[in-house]
Amino acid sequence: MDPEPVTPLAPRPVTRTVFTQGWADLAFLHWAVDPALVAPHLPPGTRPDTLDGATHVGLIPFRMRRIGFFGLPGLPYLGSFAETNVRLYSVDEQGRRGVVFSSLEADRLLPVLAARWVARLPYTFARMSVTRDGDVMTYTSRRRWPGPRGAHSRIAVRVGDRIAEPGPLERFLTSRWGLHRGFLGRTAYWPNEHPEWPLHRAELVDLSEDLTAAAGVPVQGAPDSVLWTPGVPVRFGPWTR
Repeated sequence: MDPEPVTPLAPRPVTRTVFTQGWADLAFLHWAVDPALVAPHLPPGTRPDTLDGATHVGLIPFRMRRIGFFGLPGLPYLGSFAETNVRLYSVDEQGRRGVVFSSLEADRLLPVLAARWVARLPYTFARMSVTRDGDVMTYTSRRRWPGPRGAHSRIAVRVGDRIAEPGPLERFLTSRWGLHRGFLGRTAYWPNEHPEWPLHRAELVDLSEDLTAAAGVPVQGAPDSVLWTPGVPVRFGPWTR
């Protein structure tokens, strides 16, 4: 089946909320790559999602805010932490576009253990920081457990103007309404919804990282796209097949 259209709002509204969270101060760094590079890292029944013949590897640091479950208030401490993701872009046999996480660094150990055990997501425990100095955001991460211990990233971006009308690439990279995750030989889809992203242009100031290599999807050179956003509140529904 052909991929569904790229839309600024979720094409399938979440009707039952399993959990909520806030994503704040996100930097989106993306590299265009050959789909053959990422295809072996995707779960069964999915393929690389492409734009103009290329797929992308994303490196995305941000602040997680107040994870909450079943409509209850979000947790102020355990549910709030720094995070950095390496993610890939997928589409399944039903045409649903999504992401696949190759790794997720977080600086709160209990949520890492819970996500690895319950959701089977490849979370890792890391020492992290997110700071702001004027219009420059700096994100650092150094992995502690599991290995490769010491896998790291340092990312600094200068936040620019709000993008009034995001183009096809900006929409493609950020309008993602679900997560594909393989488990026991099958692939599940975890839908989400949130308001339209308030995207800003951003300039890369500093980059040193080997998280993409540690995830098996190394990239080279400067990213092809650098964006920033103050963030959005997010709702997730139940897993579907």
